[in-house]
Amino acid sequence: MNERIRAREIRVIGPDGAQLGIMAPRDALRLAQEQGLDLVEIAPTAQPPVCKIMDFGRYKYEESKHTREAQKKARHVEVKGMRMSPKIGEHDFQVKARHVQRFLQEGNKVKVSMWFRGREMAHPKVGELLLRRMAEIVADVGTMERNPQFEGRNMVMIITPKKGSGGAGSSPAPA
Repeated sequence: MNERIRAREIRVIGPDGAQLGIMAPRDALRLAQEQGLDLVEIAPTAQPPVCKIMDFGRYKYEESKHTREAQKKARHVEVKGMRMSPKIGEHDFQVKARHVQRFLQEGNKVKVSMWFRGREMAHPKVGELLLRRMAEIVADVGTMERNPQFEGRNMVMIITPKKGSGGAGSSPAPA
């Protein structure tokens, strides 16, 4: 910017976007100062480097405004949780599977936890089978990101939404 431009010749673009030609940086800087603007290097790797006459403060403001807008529109993925025990009843399991399916269709990741108490710890296969069954039921809208693994007394599996499903335009799962 301004005096920091070190190239011998630069291609200059005016504030209206018109090409002013190739000139020495001091001449371009003089042109910019006459208009009360800054000389900003926008393509330093080009031959010769490209500089534009613009209001740098306004440019930074507009840029920050665009990044704020982009952040507002960005989709933040939440990790929803679903807990159950190995002794879960069939109907309860189906209800939880529908909830997991809805979370995935909304575009959220789901952490499905199976908690084990007392003697249930001796039969981890029961919990693993239930978790894998859950993954099969929601396979049309989600994929297993992490296989069922123990974290202390809980067996945890993470399911992520498939790329084509999920988001604001998707219809919810039939109830």
